[in-house]
Amino acid sequence: MQALTVVPLSKGSARLDDVPEPPEEDGPVLVETLGVGICGTDIEILSGEYGWAPPGRERLVLGHESLGRVVEAPSGSGLAAGDHVVGIVRRPDPVPCSNCAVGEWDFCRNGKYTERGIKEHDGYLSERYRIQPDFVVKVDEGLGMLGVLLEPTSVVAKAWEQVDRIGGRAHWSPSSVVVTGAGPIGLLAAMIGVQRGLDVHVIDQVEDGLKPKLVAELGATYHTGPIEQAVEAPDIVLECTGVSSLVLDAMEHVGPGGVVCLTGVSSGGRPVEVDEGDLNRSMVLSNEAVVGSVNANRRHYEAAAEALAAAERSWLSKLVTRQVPLASWQDALDRKPDDVKVVIQVATP
Repeated sequence: MQALTVVPLSKGSARLDDVPEPPEEDGPVLVETLGVGICGTDIEILSGEYGWAPPGRERLVLGHESLGRVVEAPSGSGLAAGDHVVGIVRRPDPVPCSNCAVGEWDFCRNGKYTERGIKEHDGYLSERYRIQPDFVVKVDEGLGMLGVLLEPTSVVAKAWEQVDRIGGRAHWSPSSVVVTGAGPIGLLAAMIGVQRGLDVHVIDQVEDGLKPKLVAELGATYHTGPIEQAVEAPDIVLECTGVSSLVLDAMEHVGPGGVVCLTGVSSGGRPVEVDEGDLNRSMVLSNEAVVGSVNANRRHYEAAAEALAAAERSWLSKLVTRQVPLASWQDALDRKPDDVKVVIQVATP
């Protein structure tokens, strides 16, 4: 079968390979891959900046935002041939740490977890893969290729859970949320905010094109300026860019008792001036909280599946801006001005 493979930390090493059929030890569920979404992590791996090959191997099969169709599954697994499914990315460490031991592998404490398509475990960008039933989640077949949005939606489902848990330390009745960034993560975060009945504001750089239209169609408000010009003292800020200036803007302008959730990963080497004392004083005296959130657990995938099933299909369909055949995978890496989510199509839904 064919798969897109790469030598981690080696720029320009990606290629379409003939690889063996998926090993039995990966699990009893055999899945035919329909499509795989491309995100910033994939770009970093392809650029030689990130990634780990499986032990004893030079090359890694790429891909973690998956959509597949079950070919075979054991009885009692809750799965049947034809089911549309998404593979969970992370696996608990083998030690295990205290969190992995109770199924909270997204909070792994010792870093010995593995991640499909990223860290020491082949990904989903192959024609077929095998998987354990506990690490596969069914998705509404009616979504078609849009089911590939489940993994990024799981990331923001977890972020919303973190916001709820921290906000619930006191009386918590939020009404407004600012989402920084109108990429896939930001738009999906905004979608869940609208589903929750909140006043949603999205901040991004572009002044026209698809992203502002998507925000308006969602029923949210689009802005290009700083947070304080968008909404005064929001209850929640979901930071989805990793841009250091926006991170600080979020911390400085969240409302009293509010929660800032950081989902983007910042690049180093860009000093930003900030009055640390003033920021500390404001956050302490206003009971504000900042939390980082990464990856997702099974329950977050299941919550994401519910959110996607409840979403307007015509709006969701505009998030997948391009589908590229596996043979032309390089085209998926050439960013277009209105790209939101690009999907490499491996088979027909």
